[in-house]
Amino acid sequence: MMSTKVQAEKAHASISTYLAIAAILTVITLAEFGVVYVAALKGAVIPILIILSAAKFWMVAAFFMHLKYDARLFTVFFVTGILLAIACTIAVARLAFL
Repeated sequence: MMSTKVQAEKAHASISTYLAIAAILTVITLAEFGVVYVAALKGAVIPILIILSAAKFWMVAAFFMHLKYDARLFTVFFVTGILLAIACTIAVARLAFL
């Protein structure tokens, strides 16, 4: 049998994976800055930024918060909390503009 420490180490990504994710996040961030300055994308800036931000959010939650390697129950709790926070934000924003 493998020890608990060895199992825990195999359950998470390697350092090279974390460096690759960090590089991808850097590229996405640079793309976000670039999108803002491209005049041809003026009408599509907000949807593009939302998609890029969602991709970054998923990568950070999955890899750096270890949701990709933890039990599915933790992911369900996390996603439920995020959805509840989004719903509350929308509700408060709608009330603010009434």
